[in-house]
Amino acid sequence: MTATPRTGTPRAAAHIAMFSIAFPGHVNPSLEVVRELVARGHRVSYAIPASYADKVAATGAEPVIYTSTLPDEDADPEVWGTELIDNIEPFLENGIQALPQLIKAFEGDEPDLVIHDITGYPAPILAHRWGVPAISLSPNMVAWEGYHEEVTEPMYAELLKTERGQAYMTRFSDWLRENDMPADDFFRFIEPARSLVLIPKALQPNADRVDETVHTFVGACQGERAEQGEWRRPAGAEKVALVSLGSSFTKQPAFYRACLKAFGDLPGWHLVLQIGRFVEESELGEIPANVEVTRWAPQLSILKQAELFVTHAGAGGSQEGLATGTPMIAVPQAVDQFGNADMLQALGVARRIDTEDATAELLRSTAELLVSDAEVAGRLARIADDMTKEGGTKRAADLIEAELPG
Repeated sequence: MTATPRTGTPRAAAHIAMFSIAFPGHVNPSLEVVRELVARGHRVSYAIPASYADKVAATGAEPVIYTSTLPDEDADPEVWGTELIDNIEPFLENGIQALPQLIKAFEGDEPDLVIHDITGYPAPILAHRWGVPAISLSPNMVAWEGYHEEVTEPMYAELLKTERGQAYMTRFSDWLRENDMPADDFFRFIEPARSLVLIPKALQPNADRVDETVHTFVGACQGERAEQGEWRRPAGAEKVALVSLGSSFTKQPAFYRACLKAFGDLPGWHLVLQIGRFVEESELGEIPANVEVTRWAPQLSILKQAELFVTHAGAGGSQEGLATGTPMIAVPQAVDQFGNADMLQALGVARRIDTEDATAELLRSTAELLVSDAEVAGRLARIADDMTKEGGTKRAADLIEAELPG
């Protein structure tokens, strides 16, 4: 259904349950929406592993702790394997073992409405069990009309030729059947009946083919991120570049050395190099005076002041670059980042450079072209304006309230 935004009439306070996994790219996009719902007087229970309890509690929501079997976010990225089945099996296993925990946790305190991350497999089952609406909060692109024929079915066709793939589908179907869910169509289960898309429409492939009676683009729900701290531009820095490959796929010492060679001692430039948890500073060699190396940086604060963003093109980083009007060099590492990198390049606000091609010379020449191009700046300004009109956090909260029973 198409929901109607709030008209200023306060809604009765409701109990809303949110379900997610303990990874920043899945939790962070929801936090400002949850904070807004709490500010409007609703009680929000947020099901999450203990490692994110404090971050959830800071929004005013009540953390509902469950034990996860997914690899820890600090785990080496290699634990996720290299094949599709390696990536999807852990989420099914996690969902199956989490469901009884969550049934028990909410017993006698069932919510009026369920919201959930796209990886929160127990959530639609719980909503069905409780007889309440469910809304997916998608932190990345959604399916368009024809997506299954063009993308999903060919991808899973190869999977289903293998014994392991067949076992996965059988286990998924059996689990759904055990919980009184339609088990004959796996794709029907993973396709939400209602979703809010927490990325700007500009980042959505084939946006003109997305069914907007199901998927509503509300754009970035970033907040001010004041809790991350404030970064100050060094005196004398004419141009600032931030390099960040996100939080997971950061084991790239050779790439970081190329960035140091590209920007180190480059007149007028200051480089913030975020190396993550898997690389030691000692692996980088000599650090030039115009470079600050850090394991973690307050990204949004830096981007508000930066001239260039060298990014892995995750959904969160991509939209922060767009929202702050920062030209980007996209160096994708995994999953949806390759598609995001291509989208950013097609928008004319970024250049994609694959990791193996990222020489110091190419990084430097691309940076200089991007930051000096007035057309790139103009495109970024128009996209940022369009993102503002999508409504962000407040519109997301409006649409969630519109789905509340009664």
